[in-house]
Amino acid sequence: MTISEPSLALWPIGNCQVSGLIDARAGLVWGCVPRVDGDPVFCALLNGERQDEGVWRFELAGQVSASQHYVRNTPILITRLEAEDGSAVEISDFCPRSERSGRMFRPVTWCRIVRAVAGSPRLKVTLRPMRDYGAAVAATTRGTNHIRYLVGDQALRLSTDAPVGHVLEQRFYRVESDQHFFLGPDEPFSGNLRAEVRLMEEQTRKYWQLWVRGLATPLEWQDEVIRCAITLKLCQHEETGAIVAALTTSIPEAPGSERNWDYRYCWIRDSYYTVQALNRLGALDVLENYLSYLRNIIDNARGGQVQPLYSVMGDGSLHEGFAEHLAGYRGMGPVRVGNAAYTQIQHDCYGQIVLPTVQGFFDRRLLRIADDTDFASLEEVGEKAWAMHDQPDAGLWEFRTRQEVHTYSAVMSWAACDRLANAAAKLAKPDRADLWRERAEAIRARIEAEAWSGDDKSGHYGASFESDYLDASLLQMVELRYLAPDDPRFVTTFKAVEKALRRGEHMLRYAHEDDFGAPETAFNICTFWLIDALARCGRADEARALFVTMLGHTTPSGLLSEDMDFETGELWGNFPQTYSLVGVINCAGLLSQSWNTIR
Repeated sequence: MTISEPSLALWPIGNCQVSGLIDARAGLVWGCVPRVDGDPVFCALLNGERQDEGVWRFELAGQVSASQHYVRNTPILITRLEAEDGSAVEISDFCPRSERSGRMFRPVTWCRIVRAVAGSPRLKVTLRPMRDYGAAVAATTRGTNHIRYLVGDQALRLSTDAPVGHVLEQRFYRVESDQHFFLGPDEPFSGNLRAEVRLMEEQTRKYWQLWVRGLATPLEWQDEVIRCAITLKLCQHEETGAIVAALTTSIPEAPGSERNWDYRYCWIRDSYYTVQALNRLGALDVLENYLSYLRNIIDNARGGQVQPLYSVMGDGSLHEGFAEHLAGYRGMGPVRVGNAAYTQIQHDCYGQIVLPTVQGFFDRRLLRIADDTDFASLEEVGEKAWAMHDQPDAGLWEFRTRQEVHTYSAVMSWAACDRLANAAAKLAKPDRADLWRERAEAIRARIEAEAWSGDDKSGHYGASFESDYLDASLLQMVELRYLAPDDPRFVTTFKAVEKALRRGEHMLRYAHEDDFGAPETAFNICTFWLIDALARCGRADEARALFVTMLGHTTPSGLLSEDMDFETGELWGNFPQTYSLVGVINCAGLLSQSWNTIR
């Protein structure tokens, strides 16, 4: 079998502790330990031509085809491999997740079950994890029914009922019975491997299908929404509640652009959009866990500046370096580890902390209702929003070489003050409600004075106070309730943004040159913002058609990355991108027929 060059036709699996990406031929090509921002022991996705290193792959002798699907409403992946003689196997891939003894069982483990389903298949297993970001293939030691892989200062153990010698030597052998592979902590496997791994598969299936059962999905596009919701949940590191922007690092935004960033961290902005979308589906567990993460961030900030991003453990130092031993996606380096954006000033993050946190004062479904102490802490965040609403920052697009007073950041500061006023009123604090309402109005007045240019018939808001260039974030003014969709100022701004940034069925985030030159690809979430604006402004048929077109660009797994070539439709950027999946969920909810139409 010839292994083709990497693509983003990948299938995520995971358990909210560890995750993996499976390619179109049953290869685990990306997976980090002990968590999403750890060492990628499976790194073939970024390993250039060395596709036989940093991978766990199954291959049939004479293999001619592969097909894949998820078990319905789960992240359990089934891959069917077929050979030219008609023999076939099915591989079940999952990371165990279930409740045990009152706690969630989510070990740093990948499970794979190989089942012979036709003929007499001959199988080869290639299992070659690497260490230290592709520096070397892990050394191995062999036991009777296990193999230890030394990955840096820790070890992984493969427990299996497959022939260990054949696995080590990558030799084809006949599959006479179902085979079970459990790659996890370096501990002896207790119990019957076959029975236990199959039980984990069944319990994992039940967990996810019950979780999905609690979602309030729209009538239309249910499968698409469910798949995006499951994947967004997989992007949460449940131990702390952090939500990563994507599972990968350094997939370039465009070919050879060097716009290669490490997205395996928790951006306050991205997480806000994620919990907002999942909250619309009723997935309160993700919101509750994330609120816990935010409270720790607020406590550690002690009224000071909040960074735009943190590690999943809440660490604020994310020094940006390079993985010199990895060639990059399709050889397009560099591969970055860490993200220097943590040093940037991005004032929109204060609003993105306040907005999801305020729900804690109103939502009676939550296990923990926010109280006066929480309000006092949140007011410290609001004070920063108020103080910084008219100060320069790097903006939501994280420009590295310039700062301006970005309109989106100012609107987010307005939203922070506006929502704090709502929370104060809920807590029967009229004086505080008046204060925050006054501050919101003061910020609004500043935005109208500084960001608006022209008249109500032909003018528009600019992306910053200093200039009148346009960016797609201006379309969020309606979502944030700063403007109504029929407000003349939004109507003319939308018209200007669409004219400047729309490229056929795609939307740029901005068109002007930045630190790396002019953008070469569309930003998928911006296309969904366009769809949202079209629907809200009375162009529902056009919005619906464009949404269906965007769904046609998803991978076979039903997902999207961050960017798309607006001429070829090829996906680029880190994968799966939470922003893009949020867009699918939000637009499906907005455009779907009502459930009442079938009752």
